[in-house]
Amino acid sequence: MKTAENAPTDLAPGNPAAAGRYPRLLTIAGSDSGGGAGVQADLKTFSALGCFGMTAITALTAQNTTGVRAIHAVPSDILAAQIDAVVEDIGVDVVKIGMLHSAATVHTVVEALERHDLRRVVLDPVMVATSGAALIDPSAITALVRLLFPRALLITPNLDEAAMLVGRPLVSEADMLGAAQELLGMGARAVLLKGGHLAGDTVADLLLRAGEPALWLRAPRIATPNTHGTGCTLSSAIAARLALGDDLPEAVQHARDYVRHALAAGALVRTGAGSGPLNHGFAPQPMHRLPAR
Repeated sequence: MKTAENAPTDLAPGNPAAAGRYPRLLTIAGSDSGGGAGVQADLKTFSALGCFGMTAITALTAQNTTGVRAIHAVPSDILAAQIDAVVEDIGVDVVKIGMLHSAATVHTVVEALERHDLRRVVLDPVMVATSGAALIDPSAITALVRLLFPRALLITPNLDEAAMLVGRPLVSEADMLGAAQELLGMGARAVLLKGGHLAGDTVADLLLRAGEPALWLRAPRIATPNTHGTGCTLSSAIAARLALGDDLPEAVQHARDYVRHALAAGALVRTGAGSGPLNHGFAPQPMHRLPAR
């Protein structure tokens, strides 16, 4: 972490030396009524890492640890108004994008990014819930690739999502490398391909950036049934670490460490009858303070 510092507690609000701001993160994603994924997981992650989180909700879902029961898309004008409201008043350092249910939603988000010149974007192409439920219309996938891949600093698909994008199953690390290269060819600037769905006792994730060597991140698998919201949490943690001053490889590695600790801390807790959430608050940080500008 290069630029953040903890706020002093003895500065009066009127003192010019007190000027500063929190790292500001905006999540544009769906709401999870069960609290384990979506904007709920994003906000928990931002807070745990000492950042200020804001939301623009793209869809309401009725879901719990066992599955998704219903999805209701937020009207485009309301989605745009949410983004405009927070950007125009509070400002945004990094945007995390999650579930975009329809092509119309994708277009609304892209227009807002352009309108406010929001360039620091982490895109989690959420397509399938942990339970297996589809979370995106087919037409939205085309719009996502064409319009958002080139605008994102990083995309963070899991194996199932990457397989949907490249049109073939991914069952090995060699498959992962080939798929990541193909995703770069689709316009992505950097890909973090998550290998948690591969069999074996080791989890291997791959960070591939245009013109850079592949970076493999491997660690022992954590035995836990509580993996709901893992992808949302990882992408949000990456966005938070970018806002705190990390470069991209540092942000990915620090975020991955945070997720692993959250998985381990929640491994023996029972929440619901299905795939439970991570323990986002295993070691919360105080709010960081960045220099005002």
